Amino acid sequence: MSRARVQAEAFDAGLEIARLTGGRRDVGAVATFIGYVRDLNEGSGVSRMTLEHYPGMTERALEDICDEAFGRWDLLDLRVVHRVGALEPGEAIVLVAVSSAHRGEAFAACEFVMDYLKTRAPFWKKEETPEGARWVESRASDDDAAARWETKKTP
Repeated sequence: MSRARVQAEAFDAGLEIARLTGGRRDVGAVATFIGYVRDLNEGSGVSRMTLEHYPGMTERALEDICDEAFGRWDLLDLRVVHRVGALEPGEAIVLVAVSSAHRGEAFAACEFVMDYLKTRAPFWKKEETPEGARWVESRASDDDAAARWETKKTP
């Protein structure tokens, strides 16, 4: 099973975590992050978000991020599920789940994967607002979060 996938369908976080840990007795920690569509962004109401990607290229970028996390921390397993298509406020967009023997590695790797996903994975977001549709610009805060990992190699 691939560690990363892109899909239009909703995901079941509990099922993904069960797949990550199923039958394993060496798992001491699982850290997860789930990102959701908000109903407000940059001062405007959001009625829908549409996520676009380049099939094949996006999955490869996600796998590369997973590979880098495995190179930095002593991890047992890792899953990234990212949705595409039209999503409504309150719907889950992304899941990052990391298992390891110890919590420090799981927390750090989960945060790293999410920081790199926000800046290195080729996704584009368009929001529907009362003022009309708009593309979501990258944020300096996301770049700053990812940049801190450039000098860090381990927790």
